[in-house]
Amino acid sequence: MTSLKQAIQTLAQELNIQKIGFTTADDFEYLRKSLVEQKAAGHTSGFEHQNLEERLHPRLAVASAKTIISIGIAYPNKADERPEKTSYRRGQFSRGSWGEDYHFVLQRKLKALAEGIERLAGEFEYKAMVDTGALVDVAVAARAGLGFIGKNGLLISKEFGSWMFLGELVTDLEIEPDEPVDYGCGECSRCVDFCPTSALLGDGRLNAQRCLSFQTQAKGKMPEEYREKIKTVIYGCDICQTVCPYNKGINSHFHPEMEPDPELTNPELLPLLELSNKQFVNKFGQMAGSWRGKNPLQRNAVYALANANDRSALPKLREMAENDKRDYMVDAAQWAIERLENGKTRIRPKRR
Repeated sequence: MTSLKQAIQTLAQELNIQKIGFTTADDFEYLRKSLVEQKAAGHTSGFEHQNLEERLHPRLAVASAKTIISIGIAYPNKADERPEKTSYRRGQFSRGSWGEDYHFVLQRKLKALAEGIERLAGEFEYKAMVDTGALVDVAVAARAGLGFIGKNGLLISKEFGSWMFLGELVTDLEIEPDEPVDYGCGECSRCVDFCPTSALLGDGRLNAQRCLSFQTQAKGKMPEEYREKIKTVIYGCDICQTVCPYNKGINSHFHPEMEPDPELTNPELLPLLELSNKQFVNKFGQMAGSWRGKNPLQRNAVYALANANDRSALPKLREMAENDKRDYMVDAAQWAIERLENGKTRIRPKRR
Protein backbone atom coordinates (compact mmCIF):
# COMPACT_ATOMS: atom_id res chain seq x y z
CA MET A 1 0.00 0.00 0.00
CA THR A 2 1.32 3.43 -0.95
CA SER A 3 2.13 5.54 2.09
CA LEU A 4 0.76 9.07 2.43
CA LYS A 5 4.30 10.40 2.08
CA GLN A 6 4.83 8.61 -1.22
CA ALA A 7 1.42 9.75 -2.46
CA ILE A 8 2.28 13.37 -1.64
CA GLN A 9 5.64 13.04 -3.40
CA THR A 10 3.84 11.74 -6.50
CA LEU A 11 1.34 14.56 -6.25
CA ALA A 12 4.17 17.08 -6.13
CA GLN A 13 5.60 15.66 -9.35
CA GLU A 14 2.19 15.93 -11.00
CA LEU A 15 1.98 19.57 -9.87
CA ASN A 16 5.39 20.35 -11.42
CA ILE A 17 7.04 20.92 -8.05
CA GLN A 18 10.75 20.16 -8.43
CA LYS A 19 11.68 19.46 -4.79
CA ILE A 20 9.63 18.35 -1.79
CA GLY A 21 10.74 17.35 1.67
CA PHE A 22 9.28 16.71 5.10
CA THR A 23 10.44 17.77 8.54
CA THR A 24 9.00 17.91 12.01
CA ALA A 25 7.19 20.96 13.34
CA ASP A 26 9.72 21.17 16.15
CA ASP A 27 11.04 24.62 16.94
CA PHE A 28 14.00 26.36 15.32
CA GLU A 29 15.43 27.63 18.61
CA TYR A 30 18.97 27.13 17.34
CA LEU A 31 18.42 30.20 15.13
CA ARG A 32 17.55 32.53 18.01
CA LYS A 33 21.08 33.63 18.93
CA SER A 34 21.98 34.40 15.31
CA LEU A 35 18.75 36.28 14.58
CA VAL A 36 19.07 38.36 17.74
CA GLU A 37 22.74 39.13 17.00
CA GLN A 38 21.98 40.09 13.42
CA LYS A 39 19.30 42.54 14.48
CA ALA A 40 21.48 44.02 17.23
CA ALA A 41 24.33 44.47 14.73
CA GLY A 42 22.05 46.34 12.31
CA HIS A 43 22.46 43.64 9.66
CA THR A 44 18.75 43.08 8.98
CA SER A 45 16.80 44.63 6.13
CA GLY A 46 13.57 45.42 7.94
CA PHE A 47 11.68 43.26 5.45
CA GLU A 48 11.85 40.24 7.78
CA HIS A 49 8.89 38.99 9.82
CA GLN A 50 9.14 41.04 12.99
CA ASN A 51 7.82 38.56 15.59
CA LEU A 52 10.86 36.49 16.59
CA GLU A 53 8.85 33.83 18.44
CA GLU A 54 6.71 33.19 15.33
CA ARG A 55 9.87 32.80 13.27
CA LEU A 56 11.15 30.11 15.61
CA HIS A 57 8.01 28.20 16.58
CA PRO A 58 5.86 26.64 13.82
CA ARG A 59 3.14 25.74 16.34
CA LEU A 60 2.38 29.42 16.80
CA ALA A 61 1.06 29.22 13.23
CA VAL A 62 -0.70 25.86 13.60
CA ALA A 63 -1.13 24.80 17.22
CA SER A 64 -1.56 21.12 16.32
CA ALA A 65 1.36 21.09 13.85
CA LYS A 66 3.36 17.90 13.52
CA THR A 67 4.94 18.08 10.03
CA ILE A 68 6.17 20.85 7.77
CA ILE A 69 6.11 20.07 4.05
CA SER A 70 8.76 22.13 2.27
CA ILE A 71 8.75 22.67 -1.49
CA GLY A 72 11.12 24.20 -4.00
CA ILE A 73 10.38 25.24 -7.57
CA ALA A 74 13.29 25.78 -9.92
CA TYR A 75 13.35 28.98 -11.94
CA PRO A 76 15.26 29.96 -15.08
CA ASN A 77 18.59 31.71 -14.86
CA LYS A 78 19.38 31.82 -18.56
CA ALA A 79 17.22 33.70 -21.07
CA ASP A 80 16.46 32.16 -24.46
CA GLU A 81 15.76 35.56 -26.05
CA ARG A 82 17.53 38.88 -25.99
CA PRO A 83 15.77 42.25 -26.07
CA GLU A 84 15.51 44.13 -29.32
CA LYS A 85 18.36 46.53 -30.01
CA THR A 86 17.19 50.13 -29.85
CA SER A 87 18.79 53.53 -29.37
CA TYR A 88 18.25 53.29 -25.60
CA ARG A 89 20.55 51.79 -23.01
CA ARG A 90 18.91 49.01 -21.01
CA GLY A 91 18.91 48.02 -17.37
CA GLN A 92 18.45 44.60 -15.79
CA PHE A 93 16.21 42.91 -13.27
CA SER A 94 17.80 40.05 -11.32
CA ARG A 95 16.65 36.54 -12.19
CA GLY A 96 14.41 36.30 -9.14
CA SER A 97 12.16 38.86 -10.81
CA TRP A 98 11.88 37.17 -14.18
CA GLY A 99 8.39 36.23 -15.28
CA GLU A 100 5.39 36.27 -12.99
CA ASP A 101 5.97 37.18 -9.34
CA TYR A 102 7.14 33.97 -7.67
CA HIS A 103 4.95 34.63 -4.63
CA PHE A 104 1.87 34.11 -6.78
CA VAL A 105 3.31 31.02 -8.46
CA LEU A 106 4.27 29.39 -5.16
CA GLN A 107 0.99 30.29 -3.51
CA ARG A 108 -0.87 28.50 -6.32
CA LYS A 109 1.40 25.47 -5.99
CA LEU A 110 0.90 25.27 -2.23
CA LYS A 111 -2.87 25.67 -2.59
CA ALA A 112 -3.00 22.91 -5.21
CA LEU A 113 -0.76 20.71 -3.05
CA ALA A 114 -2.97 21.23 0.02
CA GLU A 115 -6.12 20.47 -1.98
CA GLY A 116 -4.50 17.33 -3.36
CA ILE A 117 -3.43 16.17 0.11
CA GLU A 118 -6.99 16.75 1.32
CA ARG A 119 -8.23 14.38 -1.36
CA LEU A 120 -5.64 11.82 -0.23
CA ALA A 121 -5.90 12.14 3.54
CA GLY A 122 -9.14 13.94 4.26
CA GLU A 123 -9.49 17.32 5.91
CA PHE A 124 -6.39 18.53 7.73
CA GLU A 125 -5.17 21.71 9.36
CA TYR A 126 -2.44 23.67 7.64
CA LYS A 127 -0.98 27.08 6.93
CA ALA A 128 0.90 27.96 3.75
CA MET A 129 3.91 30.29 3.84
CA VAL A 130 5.93 31.88 1.04
CA ASP A 131 8.88 34.19 1.68
CA THR A 132 6.87 36.79 3.62
CA GLY A 133 5.59 34.17 6.10
CA ALA A 134 6.91 33.84 9.63
CA LEU A 135 9.28 30.89 9.27
CA VAL A 136 12.81 31.07 7.87
CA ASP A 137 12.27 29.28 4.55
CA VAL A 138 15.89 28.18 4.07
CA ALA A 139 16.06 26.70 7.56
CA VAL A 140 12.85 24.73 6.98
CA ALA A 141 14.02 23.52 3.57
CA ALA A 142 17.47 22.50 4.84
CA ARG A 143 15.97 20.49 7.70
CA ALA A 144 13.55 18.89 5.24
CA GLY A 145 16.43 17.74 3.04
CA LEU A 146 15.88 19.96 -0.01
CA GLY A 147 19.46 21.16 0.07
CA PHE A 148 21.91 22.99 2.34
CA ILE A 149 22.30 26.62 3.33
CA GLY A 150 25.30 27.99 1.48
CA LYS A 151 27.74 30.69 2.56
CA ASN A 152 25.59 33.07 0.53
CA GLY A 153 22.66 32.30 2.84
CA LEU A 154 20.66 30.65 0.06
CA LEU A 155 19.41 27.09 -0.15
CA ILE A 156 21.49 25.07 -2.62
CA SER A 157 20.72 21.66 -4.11
CA LYS A 158 22.78 19.49 -6.43
CA GLU A 159 19.96 19.29 -8.97
CA PHE A 160 18.95 22.95 -9.23
CA GLY A 161 21.70 24.91 -7.52
CA SER A 162 20.37 27.96 -5.70
CA TRP A 163 17.93 28.84 -8.48
CA MET A 164 14.90 27.77 -6.44
CA PHE A 165 12.00 29.51 -4.75
CA LEU A 166 10.84 28.03 -1.47
CA GLY A 167 7.56 27.65 0.38
CA GLU A 168 6.06 25.41 3.03
CA LEU A 169 2.89 23.96 4.48
CA VAL A 170 2.79 23.76 8.27
CA THR A 171 0.43 20.82 8.86
CA ASP A 172 -1.09 18.62 11.55
CA LEU A 173 -0.26 15.52 9.51
CA GLU A 174 2.11 12.93 10.94
CA ILE A 175 4.65 12.06 8.24
CA GLU A 176 8.11 10.56 8.55
CA PRO A 177 10.69 13.36 8.28
CA ASP A 178 13.49 13.44 5.74
CA GLU A 179 17.17 13.75 6.58
CA PRO A 180 19.29 16.82 5.77
CA VAL A 181 21.63 16.45 2.78
CA ASP A 182 25.22 15.33 3.33
CA TYR A 183 26.97 17.89 1.12
CA GLY A 184 27.79 21.58 1.43
CA CYS A 185 30.16 24.41 0.47
CA GLY A 186 33.30 22.78 1.82
CA GLU A 187 36.25 25.15 1.52
CA CYS A 188 34.70 27.14 -1.33
CA SER A 189 34.11 30.83 -0.59
CA ARG A 190 33.61 32.23 -4.09
CA CYS A 191 30.36 33.99 -3.17
CA VAL A 192 32.06 35.72 -0.23
CA ASP A 193 35.10 36.65 -2.31
CA PHE A 194 33.10 38.04 -5.25
CA CYS A 195 30.49 40.01 -3.30
CA PRO A 196 31.28 43.61 -4.36
CA THR A 197 30.21 45.13 -1.03
CA SER A 198 31.51 42.46 1.39
CA ALA A 199 27.93 41.85 2.52
CA LEU A 200 28.41 38.12 3.12
CA LEU A 201 29.80 37.24 6.54
CA GLY A 202 31.17 33.84 5.45
CA ASP A 203 28.97 31.65 7.65
CA GLY A 204 25.70 31.83 5.72
CA ARG A 205 24.75 35.13 7.31
CA LEU A 206 24.38 38.43 5.51
CA ASN A 207 24.69 42.10 6.38
CA ALA A 208 21.54 42.98 4.47
CA GLN A 209 22.27 46.70 4.70
CA ARG A 210 25.35 46.18 2.51
CA CYS A 211 23.66 43.83 0.04
CA LEU A 212 23.10 45.36 -3.39
CA SER A 213 19.80 43.53 -3.68
CA PHE A 214 18.58 45.36 -0.55
CA GLN A 215 20.01 48.67 -1.71
CA THR A 216 18.12 48.49 -5.01
CA GLN A 217 14.88 47.93 -3.09
CA ALA A 218 15.35 50.47 -0.29
CA LYS A 219 13.56 53.77 -0.70
CA GLY A 220 15.09 57.23 -0.66
CA LYS A 221 18.69 58.09 -1.51
CA MET A 222 21.07 55.19 -2.06
CA PRO A 223 24.37 55.65 -0.21
CA GLU A 224 27.00 56.78 -2.72
CA GLU A 225 29.31 53.82 -2.12
CA TYR A 226 26.79 51.50 -3.77
CA ARG A 227 25.72 53.58 -6.78
CA GLU A 228 28.50 52.53 -9.14
CA LYS A 229 28.51 48.99 -7.83
CA ILE A 230 24.97 48.27 -9.09
CA LYS A 231 26.27 48.91 -12.62
CA THR A 232 23.09 48.70 -14.77
CA VAL A 233 21.10 46.34 -12.50
CA ILE A 234 18.03 48.24 -11.32
CA TYR A 235 16.60 45.46 -9.15
CA GLY A 236 18.33 42.75 -7.14
CA CYS A 237 21.75 41.16 -7.46
CA ASP A 238 22.78 37.71 -8.69
CA ILE A 239 26.56 37.81 -8.19
CA CYS A 240 26.70 35.40 -5.25
CA GLN A 241 24.68 32.93 -7.31
CA THR A 242 26.40 33.27 -10.67
CA VAL A 243 29.82 32.54 -9.15
CA CYS A 244 28.64 29.49 -7.17
CA PRO A 245 30.08 26.18 -8.50
CA TYR A 246 26.81 24.38 -7.72
CA ASN A 247 25.09 26.64 -10.26
CA LYS A 248 27.47 25.77 -13.09
CA GLY A 249 25.55 24.19 -15.95
CA ILE A 250 22.14 24.66 -14.30
CA ASN A 251 19.50 25.77 -16.80
CA SER A 252 15.99 25.08 -15.50
CA HIS A 253 12.91 25.77 -17.59
CA PHE A 254 9.97 24.12 -15.86
CA HIS A 255 7.49 26.96 -15.51
CA PRO A 256 6.43 28.92 -18.61
CA GLU A 257 4.96 31.67 -16.44
CA MET A 258 8.42 32.31 -15.00
CA GLU A 259 10.20 32.68 -18.32
CA PRO A 260 11.62 36.17 -18.87
CA ASP A 261 10.13 38.72 -21.23
CA PRO A 262 13.34 40.47 -22.33
CA GLU A 263 11.55 43.78 -22.85
CA LEU A 264 10.58 43.72 -19.16
CA THR A 265 13.63 42.11 -17.60
CA ASN A 266 15.96 44.39 -19.59
CA PRO A 267 13.94 47.60 -19.79
CA GLU A 268 14.99 50.69 -21.69
CA LEU A 269 16.22 53.10 -19.03
CA LEU A 270 15.21 56.51 -20.36
CA PRO A 271 11.61 55.50 -21.17
CA LEU A 272 11.36 53.99 -17.68
CA LEU A 273 11.89 57.47 -16.23
CA GLU A 274 8.78 58.73 -18.02
CA LEU A 275 6.32 56.18 -16.63
CA SER A 276 3.44 57.24 -14.38
CA ASN A 277 2.42 55.03 -11.47
CA LYS A 278 -0.42 53.56 -13.52
CA GLN A 279 1.78 52.93 -16.56
CA PHE A 280 4.41 51.30 -14.36
CA VAL A 281 1.89 48.96 -12.74
CA ASN A 282 0.37 48.06 -16.11
CA LYS A 283 3.78 47.21 -17.54
CA PHE A 284 5.73 45.73 -14.61
CA GLY A 285 3.08 44.94 -12.00
CA GLN A 286 3.21 41.15 -12.43
CA MET A 287 6.94 41.02 -11.68
CA ALA A 288 8.36 40.44 -8.21
CA GLY A 289 10.62 43.46 -8.74
CA SER A 290 7.64 45.81 -8.87
CA TRP A 291 6.65 45.35 -5.23
CA ARG A 292 8.22 48.62 -4.03
CA GLY A 293 6.65 50.66 -6.81
CA LYS A 294 8.32 52.69 -9.52
CA ASN A 295 10.28 55.20 -7.42
CA PRO A 296 13.26 53.05 -6.35
CA LEU A 297 13.54 51.59 -9.85
CA GLN A 298 13.49 55.02 -11.50
CA ARG A 299 16.15 56.20 -9.04
CA ASN A 300 18.25 53.12 -9.88
CA ALA A 301 17.73 53.76 -13.60
CA VAL A 302 19.34 57.17 -13.16
CA TYR A 303 22.39 55.62 -11.50
CA ALA A 304 22.48 53.01 -14.28
CA LEU A 305 22.44 55.66 -17.01
CA ALA A 306 25.53 57.24 -15.47
CA ASN A 307 27.21 53.87 -14.99
CA ALA A 308 26.54 53.07 -18.66
CA ASN A 309 28.09 56.41 -19.67
CA ASP A 310 24.90 57.34 -21.54
CA ARG A 311 25.43 61.01 -22.32
CA SER A 312 22.23 61.06 -24.37
CA ALA A 313 20.44 61.00 -21.01
CA LEU A 314 21.85 64.40 -19.98
CA PRO A 315 18.88 66.54 -21.17
CA LYS A 316 16.43 64.37 -19.24
CA LEU A 317 18.68 64.28 -16.19
CA ARG A 318 19.04 68.08 -16.19
CA GLU A 319 15.27 68.41 -16.42
CA MET A 320 14.88 66.06 -13.46
CA ALA A 321 17.52 67.88 -11.43
CA GLU A 322 15.62 71.13 -11.89
CA ASN A 323 11.98 70.03 -11.75
CA ASP A 324 11.52 66.65 -10.04
CA LYS A 325 9.68 66.98 -6.73
CA ARG A 326 11.34 63.87 -5.27
CA ASP A 327 14.49 64.88 -3.41
CA TYR A 328 16.16 61.50 -3.93
CA MET A 329 15.56 61.76 -7.68
CA VAL A 330 17.04 65.25 -7.77
CA ASP A 331 20.03 63.91 -5.84
CA ALA A 332 20.37 60.93 -8.21
CA ALA A 333 20.13 63.16 -11.29
CA GLN A 334 22.77 65.56 -9.95
CA TRP A 335 25.08 62.65 -9.14
CA ALA A 336 24.61 61.19 -12.63
CA ILE A 337 25.13 64.54 -14.35
CA GLU A 338 28.39 65.13 -12.50
CA ARG A 339 29.72 61.74 -13.58
CA LEU A 340 28.64 62.04 -17.18
CA GLU A 341 29.98 65.57 -17.57
CA ASN A 342 33.24 64.99 -15.71
CA GLY A 343 34.00 61.52 -17.06
CA LYS A 344 33.78 59.83 -13.68
CA THR A 345 31.96 56.74 -14.87
CA ARG A 346 33.78 53.42 -14.79
CA ILE A 347 31.54 51.30 -16.99
CA ARG A 348 31.67 51.83 -20.71
CA PRO A 349 29.02 50.71 -23.20
CA LYS A 350 29.69 47.34 -24.80
CA ARG A 351 30.57 47.48 -28.46
CA ARG A 352 27.76 46.20 -30.60
